[in-house]
Amino acid sequence: MESSVRLQPGAKQLMHAVHSAVRPVRTPAARPVRCEWATALSTLPLRSTSGLPVGPQCQNTRTSSRDVSSSAVSVPDDVQSPVGRAEQSRADLDETFETSQGMVGPVDESQAEVDFLGEITTGNLHLLDQVSTEGDVNVLGLSHLTDIVDVPYESLKGSQKRILTDIGVPQSYPEGLPHRAIFCSRTLNLRSIQAIGYDMDYTLIHYDVNAWEGKAYAYGLKYLKDVGCPVDGLTFDANLVIRGLIVDKDNGNVLKVDRFGYVKRAMHGTRIMSWTEVRQVYGRELINLRHESRFVFLNTLFSVSEGVMYMQMIDRLDQGLISSQVVQQSYQDLWRLVSKALFRTHVEGQLKAEIIQDPASYVEQDPDMAQTLLDQREAGKILMLITNSDYEYTNKMMSYAYNPFLPPGMKWRDLFDMVIVQARKPDFFNHAMSLYEVVTEDGLMKPCMTAVKGGLYCGGSARMVEVALGVSGDEILYVGDHLYTDAALAKINFRWRTALVVRELEHEINALALGRPHRAKLKELMNKKELVGDVFNQLRLMRQRWQEAGPEGAPTRPFQAADVSRLANGHGQSGNGHTPQLPIGDAEHAMTRHGIDSTMAQLLMIMETLDTYIGPMLEQDGKHFSRRWGYLSRAGLNDKSQFTRQIEKYADIYTSRVANFLRYTPYMYFRSPSQSLAHDRNLSEYYRQRYGNINGSLDQDDDEEGKDSHTLEELQFPHSDGDYSGFH
Repeated sequence: MESSVRLQPGAKQLMHAVHSAVRPVRTPAARPVRCEWATALSTLPLRSTSGLPVGPQCQNTRTSSRDVSSSAVSVPDDVQSPVGRAEQSRADLDETFETSQGMVGPVDESQAEVDFLGEITTGNLHLLDQVSTEGDVNVLGLSHLTDIVDVPYESLKGSQKRILTDIGVPQSYPEGLPHRAIFCSRTLNLRSIQAIGYDMDYTLIHYDVNAWEGKAYAYGLKYLKDVGCPVDGLTFDANLVIRGLIVDKDNGNVLKVDRFGYVKRAMHGTRIMSWTEVRQVYGRELINLRHESRFVFLNTLFSVSEGVMYMQMIDRLDQGLISSQVVQQSYQDLWRLVSKALFRTHVEGQLKAEIIQDPASYVEQDPDMAQTLLDQREAGKILMLITNSDYEYTNKMMSYAYNPFLPPGMKWRDLFDMVIVQARKPDFFNHAMSLYEVVTEDGLMKPCMTAVKGGLYCGGSARMVEVALGVSGDEILYVGDHLYTDAALAKINFRWRTALVVRELEHEINALALGRPHRAKLKELMNKKELVGDVFNQLRLMRQRWQEAGPEGAPTRPFQAADVSRLANGHGQSGNGHTPQLPIGDAEHAMTRHGIDSTMAQLLMIMETLDTYIGPMLEQDGKHFSRRWGYLSRAGLNDKSQFTRQIEKYADIYTSRVANFLRYTPYMYFRSPSQSLAHDRNLSEYYRQRYGNINGSLDQDDDEEGKDSHTLEELQFPHSDGDYSGFH
């Protein structure tokens, strides 16, 4: 008997939508996608492939915050252990089925190949025994296999959209929500990923930054006061710092640096430095993050409180308010003191102990997170939790954030094949450290030599994880929020694939959208200055050559009177449709030195007027994200920030939250977009001029090639006819 898929009320049946003859041997029951894209799916009474109910039924079992925060990790006797439940789910997952076109099944390791994008095909589905059908198909509006080559893209897109709508799947970016997209730097085939490891803080658990970092700041400020620092009147201001800034401990400055290492914005203490000051201090110096004795990269949200406190104390140090007995008159010493204050806050445990008592005030719950991990686990992925937090804190936070949204009888531990607390990253990725097994609910540990699936451990190493789980290298995807300890080291030392969680992306993308009119006007003014400047430079060169030829001499290169006449009378159209006129009476007058000098002087006045608009507008660029630092992803008008460059280098994919994986399924093939280069600009127009149009085939990439540079604003908000291959 054929299996059926229950659809939301009023939707067409899937089999009617795709109109294909499929006789499945086994089809897992559909699960709802419970996210803000498709709230209508929350009414579906469906079940997961493991037989456990998911979706709205789980909400009826939700407990209070107090009950959850105090619940133990152990599960009832009639509930399987985490590894047992995971293995049972994978055993239930049967993706081999028979159709009229032939037998379909997964690609195993012995059959795996490398595809044309360099990705392994393990986990793909393929036809095991294809039945000849003369190439006939009846799906997506196609009648023959070769129709896919010539079918218009928009037509195919419409067919795809109708099917996804019928089965209740929300639209993906760009039609969907851009701030919930997953962005791809390097092509990644999720189907070939065997294991997914997760960090906890700011990854699986997202905190209210103002609440969490504000509390850390308060504890740090108390320590500074106890050692004799004047802290009266100081309050936590999260807007002083954004992620991706660099602290210059020698000069007491905080810097916004572009991808090349040049300083674009800077603050000394809480004062914004002028461009002249920045130039005087740094000139053309390249900021090198390898100089760790001088520079500190603020690449995680945990750095916010530290950065704010340091900037405020710089002001106190400059005012001479800090005794030399507390801190020598050195910005380096002050950084060490501030870092110690925040370090003690974390190590002594007072902060986390307070958060444990009231998680609701600090943790932002997201029901979609649990469903995302359930989907991945039931798709056969090995799931790991690797965190630097201790077991008690991990248990309380994960219980509060996940248990209310799991099926009855299931706890957060059931999601993972291995849990490692106090991992001591970055050492976890650098050294083979001692391994301990957590054996009691209150965190009692005993030494052990090896790890096994389903275990709860403290310490250990990444190599130990690979051995225990039987996976290694690019079979593992690690997801975290810290560029260095989560992404860079995992990729450099073990070749793990990496995903970076950047929660601020949601704010950043909204700010980029709001700032588009401002940036459009700013770029227009910059382009106008370029046009005026080109005329000015040509006249300046003409004047120079006349001087070289002497008072009565001719120019050193031919420059016909007609050319000067064209400059004098104007050519082309200005923005308001009028033909611009240079202040030259006629060509003969223009050929005189007086005429050239007068024209150049007025052109200088025009460019200086433009500068009075461009300068303030540059300072305001990105104000919707941060009025002091501008956009997270940018530095300057057209370039990427150092933070963005690090993301591209070390993170294969990046997104604002783990729950964003929910829309893409555990089988997604992420493809990186084409990278626009400076010499790609206006190639379509050049092609048309030289070779003519070929059935409009160049129209699609016109906007892609015409961009000012390969910047994130255009990538995140491409034009409607741009290349969406990297956005999912």
